[in-house]
Amino acid sequence: MTQQERAVRTRHALICSAAEEFERHGYIQAKLSDISASAGVSPGALHFHFENKAAVAATVEASAGVSLRREAWLAQRPGMNALQRLTNTSHALAERLRRDVVARAGFKLSYEAPHDSGPTLHQEWQVCVRQLLAEASDEALLIDGIEYSAAADGIVAATTGFEMLGRDDPAWFSAATLTAYWRLILRSVARPEILRALEPGGSPTRVEGHRSPIGYVAHDSS
Repeated sequence: MTQQERAVRTRHALICSAAEEFERHGYIQAKLSDISASAGVSPGALHFHFENKAAVAATVEASAGVSLRREAWLAQRPGMNALQRLTNTSHALAERLRRDVVARAGFKLSYEAPHDSGPTLHQEWQVCVRQLLAEASDEALLIDGIEYSAAADGIVAATTGFEMLGRDDPAWFSAATLTAYWRLILRSVARPEILRALEPGGSPTRVEGHRSPIGYVAHDSS
């Protein structure tokens, strides 16, 4: 193994270890010594890669952002209407959060860690929901009288609430819970003729080659 390969593996181990510590203890209580020990590296090796805890947290959050944007991107397909795209995106992001500790920790750090500039992952999700509901309004998918911005605020509040509640009780953030939520909310916002074609459980398609509805598209190796 080359020195560069060892450095890449060490950095990856530190990111995974940090994600577990941040998820378990939160940003304030997480300790760099525990992160390095859990990764099986020395404190000096950690500081070679990261200047301080804020830098570690920023890297975990950035890594989470890459994977979550990729999942959102893969949930799309040409010709899909905006309401189905929103439903699919929420299911794709939730699935990533359920199975990936780095994604979960990064999303949690959006609340807890210091941010110098740029939107947090929570803010990106809010922008995504608003954008897709604005498109749904333009496509005449919404019931007359529905204010898309108010609907967006409610969806953001509910879905982020499911994520927070799911940290203690996974049933809150299960695919079944999210499907039941979309079955209810789509009936409240979609025109009847549109509703019949919507899949509250998300459509099964994952297609390469489309734009992400949340920020830029970036690839990872997972």
